[in-house]
Amino acid sequence: MTNAPSSLTSAEPVTLSEDEAEHLAEELKQQLRQGQRLAGDTQAIERMVAGLGDKRGLLRLTFAESLGSVGSAAVPALCQAMCDHENVTVRRAAAKTLTLIADKQALPHLLKALLNDDDPVVQGSAVGAMAVIGSEAVEGLLKILVDSNNTPMQTGLASWGLAFVGARAPEALREAARSPEARIRTAAIAALGDQIQNSGDDDARELLTNALQDDDEDVRAEATTLLGKLNDSQWALPLLQPNLNDESALVRKNAALSLMKLEDPVAIKALSERMTIESDDTIKPILQLAINQLHKRS
Repeated sequence: MTNAPSSLTSAEPVTLSEDEAEHLAEELKQQLRQGQRLAGDTQAIERMVAGLGDKRGLLRLTFAESLGSVGSAAVPALCQAMCDHENVTVRRAAAKTLTLIADKQALPHLLKALLNDDDPVVQGSAVGAMAVIGSEAVEGLLKILVDSNNTPMQTGLASWGLAFVGARAPEALREAARSPEARIRTAAIAALGDQIQNSGDDDARELLTNALQDDDEDVRAEATTLLGKLNDSQWALPLLQPNLNDESALVRKNAALSLMKLEDPVAIKALSERMTIESDDTIKPILQLAINQLHKRS
């Protein structure tokens, strides 16, 4: 698990009464409407951060927009609130506000929130903030994906974040897919789908094609699975059929399932041929299932 940064300060958080919060929010709203530059000193920022804990959603929105307007100067206080505040409403709002600022200095604290906060909204907002920062977030997101100690929720969010980053900073994801570390390649390959499907990224297509013959079993298996999700039978079918004969049972299984998902009866011949020589009793039912499903399409 990634080492978490320590708390930014040990000071007690500022608090606001309901009246104080309402009065401050009105002042900030007026300043925003008039295009005035908001005060970015420590005291002003801490008061705005305190407002993120107000029970009234519209007031919280005003404080979040105000802190977003302040920008990078507000990041340390927001990071502390996100990571250390006892009020989950403040932690959630702070993480969401960091999305508005998109400052890379927040990355280690966003990673800490994802890994250590039990609240799924905080986790999701932290990944959202990481994603909008862009390519600088790729390393942290990949570390989450390759750490087996992390929860399915954490890895699922990281996968989403990586795909989001890849759409905006595709080279960072392509570089990860070329990593010498197999676990990094596997995670990056899994995130290439959006680039291929929505952006027509030829480099990403080539990386996926090459991954089918990767030395690592998990990389081949992930690439095989992704091909079945892209709904492009003309491209995928000739690439997937050889993987029915892969030395890895996992890759063979994924190839059969992907061919089934493509719903192209042309694959029946290759699946049937594999069925006659398959020695793994756990793979035979999958091959038969794929054959049966494709016969229904013929």
